[in-house]
Amino acid sequence: MKKEYLFGLLRIAIGWILFWAGLDKIFGLGYATKAGKAWIDGVSPTAGYLKSVHGPFASTFHSMAGNPLVDWLFILGLLFAGIGFLLGTHMKLSAYVGSVLMFLIWLSVMPIKTNPFIDEHIIYILVLLTLASVGAGQYLGLEKWWKNHNFVKKHPILE
Repeated sequence: MKKEYLFGLLRIAIGWILFWAGLDKIFGLGYATKAGKAWIDGVSPTAGYLKSVHGPFASTFHSMAGNPLVDWLFILGLLFAGIGFLLGTHMKLSAYVGSVLMFLIWLSVMPIKTNPFIDEHIIYILVLLTLASVGAGQYLGLEKWWKNHNFVKKHPILE
């Protein structure tokens, strides 16, 4: 299989992971978020998790739990990065947004129980940044079309 297709498939897969996480938190689709426990039901998408965090940064994360601004930033970040990777558009910004989310989640799980430093969140960061840097949006995606828009040309962060 050509590497271009692998980059394209990996981009779509990680985009789906991020986008699905956002949808599940909003609508309680019965996977990570049970029906009746979703944002649409009035339940904060961050409160349950952030209140249960232990470790060196617990007090910081506890103070953010259930904050409406944090809820909005979390959900919008998941959806924005997920859509960018699914479509192959705004890959740079999607990679940065997704990486910040993954880094914050990584901080929240410190200390890691299975490895002193690296868990799947660090791997996600590396994958997101790698896919953006190799132009994976052009493989099975809309990157070439996206980059031809004048607005995107004027604002390179949207590439």
